[in-house]
Amino acid sequence: MASVNKVILVGNCGRDPEVRYAPSGSAIANVSIATSSRRKDKNTGESIEETQWHRVTFYDRLAEIAGEYLKKGRSVYIEGRLKYGKYTDKDGIERNTVDIVANEMQLLGGREGGGSMGGDAEMGSAPAPRSAPPARSAAPAPRQPAASKPATGFDDMDDDIPF
Repeated sequence: MASVNKVILVGNCGRDPEVRYAPSGSAIANVSIATSSRRKDKNTGESIEETQWHRVTFYDRLAEIAGEYLKKGRSVYIEGRLKYGKYTDKDGIERNTVDIVANEMQLLGGREGGGSMGGDAEMGSAPAPRSAPPARSAAPAPRQPAASKPATGFDDMDDDIPF
């Protein structure tokens, strides 16, 4: 039977990524991502915001890209899989961990972003980031309707539809 282990996060970086290199030379980057949700308290009617923190790990080329482009506070879309682990802390207590191993990343918002980075985790490939489209200046002046066209009520609309 087939199974699925997939996580999708849209959140903000809680800190700059920590990039390190394994003895083999492959890059590993860790970052914390915050996701928030809002709900209303049933008793008071007050809006309550709950924030969850997620540990995300990037490998190989995607780790290098994350280290270069992700910064604290930056909005990001991440796809990956859950990875559970255990460790023993300094007091001898066994602790459980949940990490997200990312295989796709897309920077969101602002002029700095708009690029899609990702690839197959096993292949370690990632396409080069796309640059953001140039910002548009103020809206162009409305066009004058041609004298021979009948008035439709749409004559002052701009024909440069972006899709």
